[in-house]
Parts: sequence; structure tokens; C-alpha cells
Amino acid sequence: MAPAPPNRPNLQSVATINRDGSRCFPHPSDVSGRFTRARRLTGTLLIAVYVLLPWIPLNGHPAVLLDVTAGRFHLFGATLLVQDLWLLFFLVSGIGFSLFYVSALLGRIWCGWACPYTVFLDHVFRRIERTIEGDAPARRRLDAAPWTPRKIALRALKHTLFALCALAIAHVGLSYFIPLSQLYAYLHHSPLHHAAIFTGVTLYATALYFCFAWFREQFCIVLCPYGRLQSALTDDDTLVIGYDHQRGEPRGKSTQPNLGHCIDCQRCVHVCPTSIDIRNGLQMECIGCAACIDACDSIMDKLQRPRGLIRYDSLRGLSGQPRRLIRPRIVLYTALLLLGAAVLSWGLTRVHSFEMSLVRLRGLPYLADPGHIRNQFTLRLLSKNDQPTTFHVSTENAPPSLTLSGLGETLTVPGGSQLQQTLMLSIDRATYRGPFKFTIAATPDAGGPTLRREVAFLGPDS
Repeated sequence: MAPAPPNRPNLQSVATINRDGSRCFPHPSDVSGRFTRARRLTGTLLIAVYVLLPWIPLNGHPAVLLDVTAGRFHLFGATLLVQDLWLLFFLVSGIGFSLFYVSALLGRIWCGWACPYTVFLDHVFRRIERTIEGDAPARRRLDAAPWTPRKIALRALKHTLFALCALAIAHVGLSYFIPLSQLYAYLHHSPLHHAAIFTGVTLYATALYFCFAWFREQFCIVLCPYGRLQSALTDDDTLVIGYDHQRGEPRGKSTQPNLGHCIDCQRCVHVCPTSIDIRNGLQMECIGCAACIDACDSIMDKLQRPRGLIRYDSLRGLSGQPRRLIRPRIVLYTALLLLGAAVLSWGLTRVHSFEMSLVRLRGLPYLADPGHIRNQFTLRLLSKNDQPTTFHVSTENAPPSLTLSGLGETLTVPGGSQLQQTLMLSIDRATYRGPFKFTIAATPDAGGPTLRREVAFLGPDS
């Protein structure tokens, strides 16, 4: 049985869906060229970063570890606790504005070069498929062939490797939430000992296998909202992948005179992972992978014609006009990025290895008897260090007769934990002259800044 020809791309329907609504599985041809080599190098580096980050120690912890169970989040040497998570708002919003900024300048370069989905699909799963089943024509013939022992063996091998890769990606992802030593210990136990984690990893790996083995480009077309936002994020000056109509049209054979440089070989369509025809203009399905550029450049080289019939350029550039780099949206995005970076930098200066809070006990604001006036507080000391830390607690800017009781000379806080202690402050009634403010100071023996909190001593008006 001959393989069915791929759908002819058009602007009225998605080329990966047949007219009857059934799925049309694209088999993009392999391509080589400068952008393909650069993308493979970039993808390899990004996969290496993804795998190695949990292994790289910074300040005694992995470079990235989101230890949800312990409520501690280690990010490139900084340790954040649950109460520090307000900083994530600025981090997440900063990433979002950065994506807007990059999209306004460079279009969907994130999708084609750095998106984790594209990186794993193109540089892992599709490479496995091409190695086992061959290039696009061989894969289409295999799809149309009956189920012979050879076809069963090839498909079984491919899907086994797909499942193993999905499990590996899921376990690496789990190492961002569970320390490696603990995760390694889990692997030596029965799955029933850690049923919730085992179930979560299994579901995650299953979802990855489904996406990379079957759903593939439909995730980018149907589920990912970024492609739909592209029209709002870009303009005529955004760098995109486009076809030079002025140079390429009218199309025809290279031997025919007075025609454009495009010979309608369909090579740009055959290599496209979403089966679009870039010559139809900028489309939502385009992920900016630049495969069509390398494909077209190789044809131009064979025809001894200049490269760049399909190239990175703006819509204004493709129409022969100069591209504007600075424009209102770029100025706005730059201002928002700088503002967010300034707030995040200020927030990071407020994060320390130790924290202290002082809260007045509920009930009576003070206790008074003929000899003394007392105020009671709850002192909370928190340490982000792994080792126990000893603090010296004292008063500053307080009357000499003010005494501090309820604790010893020092307080020891366990590593990575907190300590709560009731603190009683007392002053002789004879020396009391009315409410006043003073400071409670806690100095860590291990070094570091002294923690200070100003409180008010309450009592009867003098």
C-alpha cells in the first residue's frame, strides 16, 4: 500500500487534521544547516542544564531544590522559606515580561529554540524515531505497511525507548522537589512505601509519553496559549521567519526564464514540524524552528542562487522597508522589566539567613502589681542554616531597670527550623514614667547581622 500524501497546507485549515476531522500525522524530513546545528547545540546544553541543576551544589544545597515538604526553596544559593514566597510573584511576572520582551523583538524564538517541549520532542524523541525508522519517506511507508514482524519490532523498540525517556525526564523533574539522596533511597524501596510519589511520577511519565509519542505538534497548536498570543505580542517590526515574495514569485522551474527564485520544490513544507507552508505568510502554527530556512538555503546553494529566500526578518523587512528596533511596546516592556528587576533586587536584600518576630501575647496588654509592671511577648527565631545556631538576646535603648526573663542567656535554634519562646519584660513601678519604646536584639554566634525589632512597653499612664 502506498503511503498517503501529506495534506496540502493552506490558510483555511490546520494541515495536521484531515478533511474528515481525523488526525494526520506529520513526518517532518530531516534537515541540516547552520540553524539546525545551532538548535541541536542549544538543545543539548539545555537538556544538560535540566539534568545537572539538582546535582550542582551551591551553599551546601542543590542549585535548584523546591523542597515543599520542608517548606524550604533553594534557588541558586539563596534559601527561601514559605514566608519569602512573595518574591516569586516578582520572579514569575519578570519571566512573563521577559517573554513578552523577547517575543516583541525576536518573535517565537522561545518556542523553536528553548521551550522544553520543543527541546525534548525535536532533540530526543524525534531523533530516536529517525534513527530507528528512517527519514520521512521511510516512516510514511512504514505507517502504510501491514503489521509484519519487522514493523512490530521497530515500533516496539521505538515506544520502549520513548517510555524510558519519559520516565527519565519525570524522575529528573522529581529531583527538583526531593533531595537526590532521599530520591535515591526511594528507588530502593517498594513503590507501596511511597505510593503518592510513585503515582505522581507514573502519571507525569505517562503524560510525557502521550505527548511526545502521539500528541506532538498538537500541543503547540491546540493547548499552548503562547501561539495564540503571538498576534498580540508581535508587530510588523518583530523578527520572524518569512518568505520573500518579491524575490520568490512567480514560482516555477529553474529552467524557465523570467520567474522568481522559488522553484516550488516543497522542501520547506516537508521539513516543517507543524506541516505549514511558510510561503503563505506568518501563521499561528509556526514555532520559529528555522528548519525551512536551512532547507531553502540548501536548495539555493544547489541552484547557485543567493541564500535568504526564506530568512529571519521582520514583515517590514520582507516588504523592502527598514525595520524599526525602538518602538512604543519595546519602551514599555523595557520599563516594566527594569521596574520588576528593581523590586526583586530590593526584595532579595530583605532575605537573610535568620529571621525574628516579636508578637505581644493576647489578653491584657500589661500586668501590674504594687512593685512591677510586666509585658509578655512571643519571640520567634528562625534559622535557614543547616547547623544549629545560638542567639544572644538583649535589650537596647531601654531603661536600666527593665529586666528580661523567660529565657536563659542564649537560645539555640535547630538547623533549618524555628524556636518560639515566651518573653517577659519587667520594670520597677517606682521608675516607670509611662509607655515607651525600646528594641529587642538577637545576635547569632555564627556571625551575621544582628536582628532587631522595636516594640512598645505598655503600662498605666503616668
